[in-house]
Formats: sequence, structure tokens, C-alpha cells
Amino acid sequence: MKGVVWLNGALCPADKAYISVADRGLTLGDGLFETFRVDKGKLLHIGLHMARLQAGSMVLALPVPEQDVVEQAAASLLGALNIEQGSARLTVTRGAGLRGIAPPAQSQPTVFMTASEGASVPADVTLITSQLVRQDELSVLCQFKTLNYLPSILARQEAVKAGAGDALILNTKGRVAETTVSSVLVQKAGRFLTPSQKEGALPGVACAVLRQKGLLDDVVLTREDLIQADAVYLVNALSLRCVTSLDGMLLRQDRNGFYRVCKELSLII
Repeated sequence: MKGVVWLNGALCPADKAYISVADRGLTLGDGLFETFRVDKGKLLHIGLHMARLQAGSMVLALPVPEQDVVEQAAASLLGALNIEQGSARLTVTRGAGLRGIAPPAQSQPTVFMTASEGASVPADVTLITSQLVRQDELSVLCQFKTLNYLPSILARQEAVKAGAGDALILNTKGRVAETTVSSVLVQKAGRFLTPSQKEGALPGVACAVLRQKGLLDDVVLTREDLIQADAVYLVNALSLRCVTSLDGMLLRQDRNGFYRVCKELSLII
């Protein structure tokens, strides 16, 4: 079955899926999302994703579905699409509302899931430092994925214009936070380092997996740390990329470290 989505509790053809033009996710970016890697027809690390979604739910006072509902939605959608390897995205908005910023006292969230086939293959990437965007490390919004992605879009446009694959985003103190879609990993003396959440880094699922395995330390990182590293990687729930250059400067690479991260994250090489 092609062109199917899961919307508000049921499968429906993608070209028939209806979301109100008054939906606050569309008009105000009032919503949350999670993107899962799909392996053998199931969502990987769903507990970690749901914990982050629930954290956003508490802050925004936005109801989100329980894990069993998400699992049932994924089973239904992935089965209908016959997807074994790929990705699935769960989006939750506050639903339709009247004009104004304040959320309505009573709301009916819009919940939908889409999925696509295809395994992500680890790759190389060039990186620039964004000059237009800074991450506010004091903002609670750094802790989860909202529908407000304009800063990342702006930084990615900056990277494309410079001929780079992604943009490094610094925080307001000039230290490393993340990139437009990935967490930053620095390899140094056999250890893997990543910016702590206090630096404005999103609590990434891939980083959580590495942390659980005792392979990752949360630290303060500067742009100079990336330049001097044994290797630098960009990682998210779907992919791993090895950074070959930063602002035109070639960076060191360690294929053994690269393969080790791939193995620990069960990524296809």
C-alpha cells in the first residue's frame, strides 16, 4: 500500500489526510516531533524518544500519545507500507485554535505519523561555523524537538551557500552546541566527547545510547577543540557523518573510531 499516513488514530491515504488551516502547529509552530529509525519493521530506542517527547509535553502543557499508542501506530503504518528499514516521524500539534498566542483552554491535539523507506549510510561531511545563528543555552526549548526550526533552516541555508554539508551552531558564549540536525561528537585520546545539555545541546538519542554504553562524556567544547580533535562526527537517531573539514580547514580522521561508533549504534557501513 503506497501513500499512506497515520492520522489521529487511523490510517488514511496521504492525499486525503486533512489538517485544519487553523492548526496551531501550522500557524504558530505549536507542537513537538520525534524522528525514529526503523529497523526490522520496528521503532528503535522508542523509550528514549518517548522520554524526550514527554519532557516537551510537560513544559508545553501539550498532551502527547502514550508509548503503546505510538507502537501500535507504527506497527499499523509500517506494515501497510511494508517498510523494514527506514524512518518514521511522529508529529503532535496543539490542534486548531482561534487567533492569538495563548493556547485554548480546551484543545484537541493533531497527531500523525509518516514513514519512509531506506537505510541511512554513514558518510563524510564538510562543516562551516554559522555566523547568523546562535543557540540560547538558557532556553528550555533546547531540551526537546519543537516545530520551530527556522534557526536550523537559516543555518543550513548558510551552509549550502558556502558549499558545505552542514553548519556548526555555537551558543551565546561562543561554545559548541550542535549542528542543524545533529549532535557533535569529538574523539580525543580514545574517548568520545559531546557538548553537555547546559551548553544548549539537544539531548540526542544516539548520544544517550553511547552514554549508556559508557563511551561518551559530556563536556564543554570550543571550535578549537574540534580543530585539534583526533576526529569529529555528527550523529543523530538516523545517521552518522564524519567531518572532513571545518571552515575550509582539514580535520583529522580516525576510521577505527568511525567504525566503532557505527557498530555501537548498529548503523550499516
